[in-house]
Amino acid sequence: MNQLHLQAQIQQLGQVRYTPAGLMALDASLKAESEVIEAGKPRKVSLEIKAVAVGEVAKQLQALGVGGQAVFRGFLTHQRNGRGFIAHVTVIEPAASQNPDID
Repeated sequence: MNQLHLQAQIQQLGQVRYTPAGLMALDASLKAESEVIEAGKPRKVSLEIKAVAVGEVAKQLQALGVGGQAVFRGFLTHQRNGRGFIAHVTVIEPAASQNPDID
């Protein structure tokens, strides 16, 4: 199953564009830093990933703005040019630091 669940900060927002169906689309760059347990040992990890949101989720992403933090849920796919991955954000939730009920 292809599911993304990432607590991250918005690093960059692109220009608003519209799909052929007339839906708002917004590209972004997300940065995540956390500590995970690997082989019983803590490990600091950091990543930056390109993301896109469409429709109402794009409006939520725009409203958060650069520097905004949240939990981004969605799925991963290849970029159109075939170089790397892009996260398609389908749900934006408050960051765990703001909502302790999020795992």
